[in-house]
Amino acid sequence: MSEVLAQLMRQAGERGADLVTLRAIAEEAGELGATRALTRAGLADEGAKADLAELRELLGAWRDAKRSAWKGAVGWVVRLLATLLLAGIALRLGWEE
Repeated sequence: MSEVLAQLMRQAGERGADLVTLRAIAEEAGELGATRALTRAGLADEGAKADLAELRELLGAWRDAKRSAWKGAVGWVVRLLATLLLAGIALRLGWEE
């Protein structure tokens, strides 16, 4: 636990916890928790910002590729259905004769 958080907790225990003290405790606890989470995830060093930017770029590229693949697949299905429809019409009109 950080010293500031420990001091705030001690202050709340001794004098009672007013709204300002409770907010300060929540803020310090939140910051301490966020720092621990980033450290455990390996994102507490200087290169973390660049790493996250690169990951966002990679995720954006993945989403674009996935969207393009779906559009391509839908396009092929539509073409196949249109071909089958035209073949059906041709057979109905006696094209094979």
